[in-house]
Amino acid sequence: MKYPVSSDRFKFVSSDSRECDAQTAFVVDWYSRKFLDDAVKNGAAAVLQAGDLGEYFDVNMPIVGISGTNGKTTIAALIYSFLLDLGYSVAMQGTRGFFIDGRSLAPKLLTTPVLLENYARIDCAKKRGCDFFITEISSHAIAQGRAEGLKFALKVHSNITGDHLDFHRLFEEYRRVKNSFFADETPKIINKDDPQIEFNFANARTYAIEAAAAFKLEAYSQNDGLSGAVVFSGERAIFNSNLIGRFNLYNILAAIGAVKTLTDKPLQTICDLVENFGGVAGRMEIVSQKPLVIVDFAHTQDGIEKVLEALLPRKIVAVFGAGGDRDKSKRAPMGAEAAKRCVKIYLTSDNPRSEDPLKIIEEIRIGCGSHPNVFCIADRKEAIAKALENLASDEILVILGKGDETTQTIGETVLPFSDREIVLELLKGGAA
Repeated sequence: MKYPVSSDRFKFVSSDSRECDAQTAFVVDWYSRKFLDDAVKNGAAAVLQAGDLGEYFDVNMPIVGISGTNGKTTIAALIYSFLLDLGYSVAMQGTRGFFIDGRSLAPKLLTTPVLLENYARIDCAKKRGCDFFITEISSHAIAQGRAEGLKFALKVHSNITGDHLDFHRLFEEYRRVKNSFFADETPKIINKDDPQIEFNFANARTYAIEAAAAFKLEAYSQNDGLSGAVVFSGERAIFNSNLIGRFNLYNILAAIGAVKTLTDKPLQTICDLVENFGGVAGRMEIVSQKPLVIVDFAHTQDGIEKVLEALLPRKIVAVFGAGGDRDKSKRAPMGAEAAKRCVKIYLTSDNPRSEDPLKIIEEIRIGCGSHPNVFCIADRKEAIAKALENLASDEILVILGKGDETTQTIGETVLPFSDREIVLELLKGGAA
């Protein structure tokens, strides 16, 4: 895509060599660098590196980057919500798309956009008068330099567990990449309870439930939602939330720490905003109360563990699969986590892409061991229907992996598919 810029030498910039001409400069990034010769042959007006983009896009505004395996989307949404409630104008981008002040400007695609689009969105937010720009930062984005050259006002760390090993190959490399984001002296908020984090102590504030930390959860309850007492530098404040799960205590604490650091508002003023946050679509989203059906994006061993732990001691029935052409090493561990905590497990498809869905299911099933109630149904709608049909009155159904996604990719075909809508359709038709 071409982006217009103000320059005496050219009118547009693009990272697509096919769009380059005498009026269009070529931007070199991790993706486009192999097409540099093509851009030059096409008569590119200039060749720009990441460090040059600040001349053509105004990115001089407070940027907040959230990185971690799980929790990025919820933490970003919490920070966004708190800042909006405090009266600021705020932009946010991530897994859910690109938003400014509650309005959607672009649908979800990549968690963190490619370099040029990243700069263009921040420039857009700046021109619209935003006070803050909130962005999720994926491990791919760090490794591929999608945020290269940007100056962050604050970096927030959630946790590091195994994921994306199809790209990073080894957990040690994944961990190194994640930690590299926190190696500079940028102000940062760090989960001190995470044993995998390594960070530069300069300008760092920590948060924790177990360890001593700057933002310490002094007491908390998980009955009928979440509540807790946060202590920071002589201040003590209480929050209440409709969210569930111990992992959401960490998400809330990270967001409180971030907003306190960004605004220096009284701690209780920030904590009072927690109950206004209704949650993120597809993240522990209650689709139905009777029967109780929950949809969540969890697609890793750690993610599944935390979601299921949050629902114990209730009897849990789970429907999930694993993405094709992605990290295969997590499949059996995902099955093992479900086997520990679920009374019934329905293994199904979750964007199988070019892989055989039944082969993916079998790799998950191996992790389930000798669990007596594992059902393998490749058709995801059929699996959800069977789970609903066989759901006992004292059981809850948790559908994992896709969250608020609205498509299913089989081969090269992208089909409409929403777990939430499927559940509502089946319940309306009397499937349960």
